[in-house]
Amino acid sequence: MSDHITPNFTWKEFACHNGIQVPAEYQDNVILLCKQLEIIREKMGQPLIILCGYRTVAYNDMLRRTDPNVAEHSQHCVGKAADIKMCFSPFFNLYNQILHSINTGQILQGGLGLYDTFVHYDIRGTAVRWDYSH
Repeated sequence: MSDHITPNFTWKEFACHNGIQVPAEYQDNVILLCKQLEIIREKMGQPLIILCGYRTVAYNDMLRRTDPNVAEHSQHCVGKAADIKMCFSPFFNLYNQILHSINTGQILQGGLGLYDTFVHYDIRGTAVRWDYSH
């Protein structure tokens, strides 16, 4: 297996923070997600930084114990979500570009969340929006 999922994203970036790689059963989800992220990257004109990709259920449960905003059945646990940011653009601009791209059919419908330090995007197939920024 190549190190790269798509031209600008690697499997290492999407591994769980506990070191566990994306399991084979979720790799197709990550590939599809990365194809959407490539479109977003191109529209923003700058690299996306992946803060969190895949999570094991155990790692997600550990996060939930300290952060009430972590979903019990997170899309991260099936390789369908990424928490992202950019170096040279406000999070709100990234959020708005993703929302516009979803609404115009350029990328897949899914969850979109705005936080203080990143944006969550997932490809769950249904529109879910939230704002935890302050």
